[in-house]
Amino acid sequence: MKIYSKTRQKKRIRNNLSSYEGFYASIVYTYFAASGLNCVVEDSTSKGKLDMAVFYKNRAYLFEFKVVEFEPEGKALEQIKKKKYEEKYHGRYEEIYLIGVEFSAKERNVLLFEWEKQQV
Repeated sequence: MKIYSKTRQKKRIRNNLSSYEGFYASIVYTYFAASGLNCVVEDSTSKGKLDMAVFYKNRAYLFEFKVVEFEPEGKALEQIKKKKYEEKYHGRYEEIYLIGVEFSAKERNVLLFEWEKQQV
């Protein structure tokens, strides 16, 4: 995703926003919201907060974002499954997709994008 690599370099900015997952989540949210899709950020469940849920045509796309230093760790998708965030949506959507995205703080880009379709 080239858009992330085009974000301003840290040396010109006097903060470290690109080190936080909220920086990247807000960019992803902007894409979906600008497309007119129904999005919920920091969606609460009984086991925690999902970073973002996007709903389209009786499908739920559940996103978890993580910022890592150098190597992808697979923790974003793992967290969705461990905390069972999808349980909230069972019976409400025909298809549920779990999506983990990991960003590099150093490279300011996507390191890992993994997903799986949840059996409903």
